[in-house]
Amino acid sequence: MVVASALCQGEITMGKENGKVVVLDFWASPYGMRTKIALREKGVEFEVQQEDLWNKSELLLKSNPVHKKVPVLIHGDIPISESLVQVQYIDETWTDAASFLPSDPQSRATARFWADFADKTVIDRGKNIWGNKKGEEQEKGKKEFLESLKVLEAELGDKTYFGGETFGYVDITLVPFYSWFYALEKCGDFSVEAECPKIVAWGKRCVERNSVAASLPESEKVYQQVLKLRQIFGVE
Repeated sequence: MVVASALCQGEITMGKENGKVVVLDFWASPYGMRTKIALREKGVEFEVQQEDLWNKSELLLKSNPVHKKVPVLIHGDIPISESLVQVQYIDETWTDAASFLPSDPQSRATARFWADFADKTVIDRGKNIWGNKKGEEQEKGKKEFLESLKVLEAELGDKTYFGGETFGYVDITLVPFYSWFYALEKCGDFSVEAECPKIVAWGKRCVERNSVAASLPESEKVYQQVLKLRQIFGVE
């Protein structure tokens, strides 16, 4: 059962905090990092079950039968798929801590827009860097990736976080990709900091938060995983 069907059938009460929390995850997944950051920001205790993406568990296949992907957030016996849906669910369920989204509708809509922009551009364009051999396709991927970051950098401006002084929804959405910057730089032979210094400075500020530091893997470890993926996919 996915959360949407449960909601339609009235089988789940939003805001109910009781129940064990489990995250089905793969450590290098930026999407899973979002969910873990959100839970830690809310002070929620949870268990992580690491998945072998080439030999997926029955629990993962049962919990996310549509996409069969991580992360899956399981709260009690209710599985919730898709990382941005999970972040919003966490925000609406554990309400004792500050909300990830602003209180007024217009600002909330703006935050959702930028989170959606980051979600739809950064990860895919980053894959076009590490997933391609040297050549025109990789150069195109690098150009498009940096274009996305520059758009986000312009939105960030001189603010501490995307929401101003408050770490919130857009930050949670984007900061996991910060742990992938080093791998992309190594594969594409470029510097994110040289092109987007404010984004890198923002990433460093975010990592100073315990929730982020505990959720993001070491950059070198991500790079080694990318090298393995390149071998698997025949890139090198």
